Formats: sequence, C-alpha cells, structure tokens
Amino acid sequence: MVFYISISLILLFLIFGFLFPEQLLGITSQMFAFITNDLGWFYLVTVLGVLIFSLYLAFGRFGKIRLGNDDDRPEYSNFSWFAMLFSAGMGIGLVFWGVAEPVFHYAQPPMGIEPLSSQSAMMSFRYAFLHWGFHPWAIYAIVGLALAYVTFRKKMPCLISSTLYPLLGEKTRGPIGHVIDILALILTVIGVATSLGMGALQVNGGLNTLFNIPNNISTQVIIIVVITVLFLISATTGLDKGIKILSNTNIIIAVLLLLFVFLFGPTVFIIDTFFVSLSGYIQNILPMSLALSPFDKDPWIGTWTIFYWAWWLSWGPFVGTFIARISKGRTVKEFILGVVILPAIFCCIWFTIFGGTALYFEIFEGVDIVAQVTSDVTVGLFATLSYLPLGKIISLMATILIITFFVTSADSATFVIGMFSRNGDLNPDNKIKIIWGVVLSLMAIVLLFSGGLVAMRNTSIIMALPFLIIIIMMCVAIYKAFASERSN
Repeated sequence: MVFYISISLILLFLIFGFLFPEQLLGITSQMFAFITNDLGWFYLVTVLGVLIFSLYLAFGRFGKIRLGNDDDRPEYSNFSWFAMLFSAGMGIGLVFWGVAEPVFHYAQPPMGIEPLSSQSAMMSFRYAFLHWGFHPWAIYAIVGLALAYVTFRKKMPCLISSTLYPLLGEKTRGPIGHVIDILALILTVIGVATSLGMGALQVNGGLNTLFNIPNNISTQVIIIVVITVLFLISATTGLDKGIKILSNTNIIIAVLLLLFVFLFGPTVFIIDTFFVSLSGYIQNILPMSLALSPFDKDPWIGTWTIFYWAWWLSWGPFVGTFIARISKGRTVKEFILGVVILPAIFCCIWFTIFGGTALYFEIFEGVDIVAQVTSDVTVGLFATLSYLPLGKIISLMATILIITFFVTSADSATFVIGMFSRNGDLNPDNKIKIIWGVVLSLMAIVLLFSGGLVAMRNTSIIMALPFLIIIIMMCVAIYKAFASERSN
C-alpha cells in the first residue's frame, strides 16, 4: 500500500513538472515565500531543540541504553561505520558548498555586515559551521536513534511510523502510520533527488573546467543517466559490498584531498581561521540558531539557514534510517557522539580548508574567486584548486570524489526507500531498489528542467514542513520509551 500510493503521487509530480515546469517553479516559489516569511521561526526553534535534546540523551541517564539486546555489539568497525554514515549524510553537498558557501557569505553577508570585509570573512565561516555542524547531524541522530531503538531493541519494523509507537500505540499500524511512512518516503525521494541534481551540476562544472565539456542541461541529464547505471550496479551488490566499499573509498579520497589542500595551500592561515571560527561558532551558537530579521525583513536567513534546516529535515528519514540500519549494538551515548560530534567537526575542518584557501586567494593573492563563484556556483571548488600545485590532477580527483559521493548517496537512498516500500525489510530486494533508483533520477531531471537549484530548494523546504512536526513527536516518543525502560 505504501509503495503504490507513494509511487503514484511521485509519478503525478513528475508528469506535472515535466509538462508544466514554469508553473511548478511558480507554485513552489510562492509556498517557499510563505514558509520562510511566516514559519521560519518554527524551523529555527525546533532544530535548536533537537540539538539540545540529542546532547541530553548522550550525556544524561539514558546514555548507556544499547540499540539492540544487552549483549549485542556493533556490526561494523568504527571507520566503516563513520564512512558509511558520513557518505550518506553529507556527501555531494559538502563538496558542492565547501568553497561556494564561505565565499557567498563573504560577498553577501547577513544582518547589515559590510560585504568583502574582515568581519564578513569571519561571519562566513561561523555560518558555514552552523549550517553544516551540530544542528543537521542532530536531526539525523534523533531519527536514526529512534529507528535503531525500535528496530533492534523492540523488534519492530524499521519504519518512521514505528518510532512513534511509544506515543501513538497501535495507531501507528493503521492509516495514521501509513500516512507517516508515505510522507517519509516521498520526502526521501525529493530530498535525495535535490542532492543528485546538485551533484550533476557540479560534475558538469568539473568536466567543463577539465575537458571543456559544455555546461548545460543536456550534459547534466547524461551525467545523471550514467551515474544511475553506476549506483544501480552498486545497489544490487548489497550493503556489505557496494555501499561499504564505496563509502570507505569516499573517506580515503576526501581525506587525501583535504590533506593536499591543507599542506599546499595557506596552511598557517587555515589553522588560524579554524580556531577563530570555531570559537566564534561555539560562543554564538545560540544567537545564530535563533537569528531572524523582523525589522528589516532581510531574506538572508530564509535563503540560507531556513533552507538548510528544511534540507536536512528532508534528508532526515533517509539518512536517519540508513544510520539506524548500520548502528545495531551501539549505546545511545556512543551513537550520539559518533553521529553528531565527529561528523560536525569534520565538516568544520572541511569548510575551513577549502573555503579558507579560496578566501586567502581572494583577499591576499588578488584572485577574483568571488566573481567566479557568484557567476557559477558549481565551479567554485575547481576555480580554487586551479591555483594550487597540480591543479588539474587535484581537480580530476575532486571530480572523482563527487561521482563516488553521488553514487553512494543514491545507492544508500535506494536501499532505504526499498526498506520503506517493503514494510521495513532490512534487506530489500534488488527489483524494488532498481525501480526507486530510476524514479530518483527522473525526479532529479525534472527538478533541473523546472528551475535548477531554485526549484530544488523550494521543493525541499515545502516537503520538510510536515516532517518538522513528526520529529517533535519523535523526540517525545524517545523520551517516553527511554524513561519507561529506565523505570523498569
């Protein structure tokens, strides 16, 4: 039932988007404006609450609860576990925005800060850390924790509806539960398709830089088709082979690229920037988490922070489910630290090294990175790498990294959507994974034709709104279940 209703609704969306792309962009833009103007505070307050709650679970009295039987132990090594959860959780987005976001904030800062100033440079990293740090990973952690607990400790189906059983009881097995699972499935398809579209844009940007391949929609569609073939091959090999091997490869390539830029870029500047930005982020995390502009109606917060919170929420069911699937046997404290703290620190390091290198070239070397990024966001990374030694080779390496992240994200997504479609089956069959892999690719193509990044942004924010309410209910359900277990 969940499968047939979900795929019917998604096909209707695809048909409408293909036949009426301008109308789709217009409708989503209007809804985006309403949500960011009138409901932005709801996103900010809820996501901050989720972060605080996740840290409370890790360091409070529930930290020793095991996600499974008391004698269960983790199935995967810490390295493979981190590699898989990180590749699924950030992947393409981190590579896409690693240079572009700090540069954008430097050139177009929020709250009346002078553009292209030292203050806007410092603020650029604080907000990059905010958008990619503790908050998004806390969203993933709550969804993943709730699912791992009910799946491995309470032996329930690995479905989003199951996480609300402590709160709603048997209602989760009826129509209410089906609606929740359908929403989670559709949200996952749209959220992942958004990132796949972004991945195609950046792969195209890399190929254009390296080989002068045309940067247009036709090329991007070809890229999506080729990547689809690759990730479907990986998806049909299973979790312990395709996804695990690719995820480990991703992390190795990412770390090598990171170290190269750190060592051959402005190393001292990067170190100084990291510590200044991290301290500023920690000191200002609360005011930045609740920043709004009711007096001057600056759209910056809606365009960036609220968009990100909606984007992470749209990825919540997919990434949370995937992390839950690979986290059997870990304690609550171990889970939260591994899912929230470590990835957030890695993301901060990533932004400092790549974004810091770009801003160093812009500010001290006279290289106009800002103009290149603002004219085409997809080439920011490659523009920066081109000014380093072995620029062409490192740009090729970065393109390979984007492709492997692309494949891993889509691979993981088809696995999770297959689970949703088969009543929480932990090992969905290849047929269902192939069907959803094709649908994901078609959705990415439709979003590209319907307005590119703007259509993707709008659709993600709109679809994330109902899941905002579900994640609040999920927090209440987790607390109720943990408190009941500790009282017994």
